[in-house]
Amino acid sequence: MSFNRLATITGLAAVMAAPVYATPFCIAVGGGFGSGGTSFVGRNFIQPAPSSCTAWTGYTKTASTVILFTSGTVCLSSNSQVLTVSVSSQDPSFLGAGTLVSDYIQLCPQGAAHCPIGHGSDVGFFGGTASAETCTAALQQLPATHD
Repeated sequence: MSFNRLATITGLAAVMAAPVYATPFCIAVGGGFGSGGTSFVGRNFIQPAPSSCTAWTGYTKTASTVILFTSGTVCLSSNSQVLTVSVSSQDPSFLGAGTLVSDYIQLCPQGAAHCPIGHGSDVGFFGGTASAETCTAALQQLPATHD
């Protein structure tokens, strides 16, 4: 085997074995944070493959200063057309100690050729229309103190 061929195979193997890096993913419900609604911020988001699920960890921003800590599961339909996010959130200052609230969000990922559900929605605690939104610097800021 020639050196060039060996180097190419080794390089391809390294690229194929490279880890998938998580990026923030944000969802606006009811217009999103800062527009009268709520934003869900998944901090270590890896979009699941079709017919599979990944973990959701992050926080939810609502009102003017309220931040709830949020975790759950994200699943992508087998045809890659619908992303379902099922999460629970808590914030003792806002909701009361020991209180969890749930949200069940369905939306079509950006770039989906057809959206079989028409538009995204959250039928949970925060409720309303839902869509993916740009994770701005303001959304990604997690202050040391908050409600």
